Amino acid sequence: MRMHRYAMFPLLLAAACAQPAPTPPPEGEKSVFLEDTGGSAKGDLGPPQGEPIQAVLTHAPEVPPPITRKTPAKVIVDLEVKEVELPIAEGVNYMFWTFGGKVPGQFIRVRQGDTVEFHLKNHPDSKMPHNIDLHAVTGPGGGAASSFTAPGHKSQFTFKALNRGLYVYHCAVAPVGMHVANGMYGLILVEPPEGLPKVDREMYVMQGDFYTVGKYREKGLQPFDMQKAIDENATYVVFNGSEGALVGDNALKAKVGETVRMYIGNGGPNLISSFHVIGEIFDKVYPEGGSRFQENVQTTLVPAGGAAWAEFKLEVPGTYVLVDHSLFRAFNKGALGMLKVDGPEDKTVYTGKEVDEIYLGDKVSDPAPVGVAAKSRKAGELTLEEQVAAGKVLYQGTCSACHRDNGEGVPGAFPPLAKADYLAKMSQEQLIVAILNGLEGEITVNGTVYNSVMPPQSHLADEDIANILTYVLNSWGNAGGQISVEQVKAIRAKTPRAVGAGH
Repeated sequence: MRMHRYAMFPLLLAAACAQPAPTPPPEGEKSVFLEDTGGSAKGDLGPPQGEPIQAVLTHAPEVPPPITRKTPAKVIVDLEVKEVELPIAEGVNYMFWTFGGKVPGQFIRVRQGDTVEFHLKNHPDSKMPHNIDLHAVTGPGGGAASSFTAPGHKSQFTFKALNRGLYVYHCAVAPVGMHVANGMYGLILVEPPEGLPKVDREMYVMQGDFYTVGKYREKGLQPFDMQKAIDENATYVVFNGSEGALVGDNALKAKVGETVRMYIGNGGPNLISSFHVIGEIFDKVYPEGGSRFQENVQTTLVPAGGAAWAEFKLEVPGTYVLVDHSLFRAFNKGALGMLKVDGPEDKTVYTGKEVDEIYLGDKVSDPAPVGVAAKSRKAGELTLEEQVAAGKVLYQGTCSACHRDNGEGVPGAFPPLAKADYLAKMSQEQLIVAILNGLEGEITVNGTVYNSVMPPQSHLADEDIANILTYVLNSWGNAGGQISVEQVKAIRAKTPRAVGAGH
């Protein structure tokens, strides 16, 4: 019988290389991870003491409180698998498979040397069996071999947390990639016996890539696309399970002068994260969730199935933007979040003005009108006003950087859309083709010659194109009109794809 690779791991080769002596911490600073930890050989700190403890689990971005006890304990973890339909973007739903009802799974926090009694429950409404592979486990499959759980059943196994560090956990039922791609991952922190240095705030951020049959932001319930996943062609790359999980009212929050510890995971299943916070430098990064830190880091790689944590102090207020610095993922697939910092300014550190209303586009706008328009269109009740409101939001994220929020363009560079005679002369079909395939070369708008490039925007969903054009036609003194999704769909089908255009 052929065994799945998660049911039996090959033996690891022992490394025999001598390690250099660790660098001592600066005077007055304690670093719990600079000493030689000895790995799992020093992780058995004896039997649990005292009464069993029920683990506190939290949903992202929250983190359970630090562990203050000084002895190993028996810690009981109860985690439930649920298959739930949730938004992945405004107006777009996905059937997520989850640990705890949300993506990522609940954060687990234990202490090195703890004995962990793990209870995995699979909700009766689930359609699939599931299990759990915790990278913090020393044992076959990281617990996966002992936790195969059918719907309506529960499993139990016990392990000793021998290695300190930050570890990913995920489902490992075949096809493993599909279970992970549907959101089945989270983080478990194994604290050192002496605890971690105190910080003001701790935050939980986890990246994942998702593969839907529909295009990016195509509305409605979107099924999983196995071929896209095999091809590693992600439709969405997001933090904490959805495009809007860490923006607007959901943004992370902190204050000037505070020190932040950010636990960063990457569920994958395919893509490596180049994690970056725009406007901050990580004072310390513990790469791969391990025991040694690097200092003054701008961007840190977090592999699929891996983790890291970063510590940094906040000196000035403002909105700091979290991105995967593989930037098309941030601005075209959703890997973008915000950390909003309140407090007094320090002009000696930073004096500039904020421009994130342009840089971030629709990520800082209220996305609700997009969902309202999608719902009304599906019911056959879409009004012009609803379509214009949705188009305004989408325009701000797609077109305003060049054509400006007021449609006046940039003199000498990008033509105006406001009262533009060039637009007035175009048919609705020509407008749609221009969005799909872009424009290049000289054009004359309101008596001025422009010679710039508008890249193809065919990666946009049909509904988004219809809403944007309807907004433009009904704004800034233009003559009006309404573009339907059906028009865009029909014209896309008969329009040859331009070189460099998206899917």
